[in-house]
Amino acid sequence: MVTLKNGNSVLNINEVGAEMTSFMYKDVEYLWNGDPKYWAASTPNLFPMTGGFRDDKYILNGKEYIMPKHGLVKKMTFTVEHQTENSAVFLLTASDETKKAYPYDFELRISYILTDGKVTAGYEVNNCNDSEMWFSIGSHDGFATPEGIEDYDLIFPQKETLDTYTLFGNLLGQEKTPVIADSDRIHLDYNYFAIDALVFKDLKSKSCRLVNRNTGRGVQLDFPGAPRFVVWTKPDAPFLCLEPWFGQADNIDSDYDITHKEAIECLKPHETFKSIRTITALEGK
Repeated sequence: MVTLKNGNSVLNINEVGAEMTSFMYKDVEYLWNGDPKYWAASTPNLFPMTGGFRDDKYILNGKEYIMPKHGLVKKMTFTVEHQTENSAVFLLTASDETKKAYPYDFELRISYILTDGKVTAGYEVNNCNDSEMWFSIGSHDGFATPEGIEDYDLIFPQKETLDTYTLFGNLLGQEKTPVIADSDRIHLDYNYFAIDALVFKDLKSKSCRLVNRNTGRGVQLDFPGAPRFVVWTKPDAPFLCLEPWFGQADNIDSDYDITHKEAIECLKPHETFKSIRTITALEGK
């Protein structure tokens, strides 16, 4: 476990998955604690797939590969490449194990910088091949809602009209259900998650606040650049996941060809992809 400190803030990160497991600010926990009664994770990193493939497989250059939902790295041990009192960089490189499911040579760096009351998390993906590399990447941050999500609002910096796309198991259909119209907030309700998750393709905002409407406590998440945004929890669970993705689950009518996949990223030979997101603690009243 790697522990970062800055002022009133403490951040714990597990080398397995380079996953944040605790973000404390002024002795208040802002992340989900991973209680297996509901969900035995906190903030898994998703690479090289977000969501699931149809039948857990894809085809690349005529060859079939098997890959589990949300990719490979959640259970893999990263190397701590660099660490200071308030920052750390975790590195995972391709191996014989990863190439069974994902044939590319790659370097994945996940970085964390802790300032007082804020975490800046970064992804860097290096294509170490002489060919294009197809991938998706995203976060799956679980935030603590100890009073239950129905005391919370999800607030955007501008008014949105949002439809969610229906999930069929791990696959995304074309059917849409309205969530909000010309509004800057979603009043959270467990009924939204009766099927699985809210999947937004057309979110204009690149930040949001998860706020307890009675106390003002919560978090702000900033996610510049991410083209998809997923919101998820489990029935009656005291957490909510906010998930900006560079990618999405396979469509229900997928032809298995990874190069045809909607929202997939493609890196040219020896190019680098970078993104950041920030988590800011909101103390409330």
